[in-house]
Amino acid sequence: MKNFKLAMALLGCGLMLTGVNQAFAGGVGYIDYGRVQEGYPMAQQAIKDVDAKALELQQFMVDKEKQYKSLDTPLKKQNFEEATSRELDAKQDEYMRLRSQKEEAVYNNIQAAAKKVLVEQNLDVIIDYRVRFVGGVDVTDQVIQKLRSGI
Repeated sequence: MKNFKLAMALLGCGLMLTGVNQAFAGGVGYIDYGRVQEGYPMAQQAIKDVDAKALELQQFMVDKEKQYKSLDTPLKKQNFEEATSRELDAKQDEYMRLRSQKEEAVYNNIQAAAKKVLVEQNLDVIIDYRVRFVGGVDVTDQVIQKLRSGI
């Protein structure tokens, strides 16, 4: 009888622990990063800013081409090409720096919002939707809401 009571007590504890584990068990969440970017105003503004810088770079090249055509001597053309090359390199570096900064800021904000959703939804991990095969919880809309509310 003593062994039976001990076995029942252990079984009861095991069932309780299983219930506790299930209550605290996280899960896998996933997001559609592209949809998050589309729904995030800061990301849309960053795209516009980068595109404007690219257009500025294109306009610079068009203007320089017109100036080049108006030069009359090979020496002037060579000097102009060298100066334009340096200017273009500087402008391309500036463009790449801006693009990198904007992408990093957007990514960091999306990651911060996803971390908050992770905690709130009691998830173990949030992955990109293209990585999951079956299952998981779509938290894309929650991440977008966090971003729109200022994280």
